[in-house]
Amino acid sequence: MSRVWQWNRPVTVREVLEDLQRERSIAYTTVMTVMDNLHQKGWVRREVDGRAYRYTAVSTRAAYAAALMNEAWSKSDNPAAALVAFFGMMSATQRDALEDAVRMVRTDRPEVIPEAAPETAPEDRREATPEVPSEVPPEVPPGSQSEVPPEVPDEVPSEGADREHPAGR
Repeated sequence: MSRVWQWNRPVTVREVLEDLQRERSIAYTTVMTVMDNLHQKGWVRREVDGRAYRYTAVSTRAAYAAALMNEAWSKSDNPAAALVAFFGMMSATQRDALEDAVRMVRTDRPEVIPEAAPETAPEDRREATPEVPSEVPPEVPPGSQSEVPPEVPDEVPSEGADREHPAGR
């Protein structure tokens, strides 16, 4: 998945294989099996291109990371404490990025009325939890972006790690 996300274009098994072989020895069938598994799990879609398939990521790495964070946060028995602990682990650069993201969400959501707005009556004030803009392509069914998909490897396993692949592939 790391290669597919990094290149941000349809890729073939051969392209992924050649790139991985710069770092280590790996079999074509291993890469092909992993790409097929990713397709079956809904992580990539594929289109026929001659005698090969071209694989494209269904969602972005950012959307995947956001889904993982949302899943972990939602399972906490104390979400506020979990957020405080998470923010405490962030570097200054990460906190700056978080502040920028919150600003972007607030300017994108004019319907959110700030709590301290003097022109609104107390009963009109409401707290709204801003939604993070989705980076999931339109092909992903609505609602599926909040689910955390099964774990996706960043890299294809080394040769020999995938000995039970279907014959004839």
